Amino acid sequence: MSRDDLQDRYRRSILEIASRYGASNVRIFGSVARGEEDSQSDVDFLVDLAPDRSLLDLGGLLIELRELLSCRVDVATEAGLKPAVRQTVLREATPL
Repeated sequence: MSRDDLQDRYRRSILEIASRYGASNVRIFGSVARGEEDSQSDVDFLVDLAPDRSLLDLGGLLIELRELLSCRVDVATEAGLKPAVRQTVLREATPL
């Protein structure tokens, strides 16, 4: 799945799903954001989660995005990023 596919075909649906789960500031990072994806690549999303939401909401978001995109998806928050990759992820994160 390319970045253009995400933005052109799925952006509206992704943002609607994210909103239902209390997620905002939806960004992509990783191989898709860099334009280096291949047929085996997953789509990595970085989101801000409302303070009144939980990991259950993040899990629901993950499941719905997988169903929508029919591919592997990862969803992370800034707080959940490992220190070793934090700066790289934040640098390459691109708004959807």
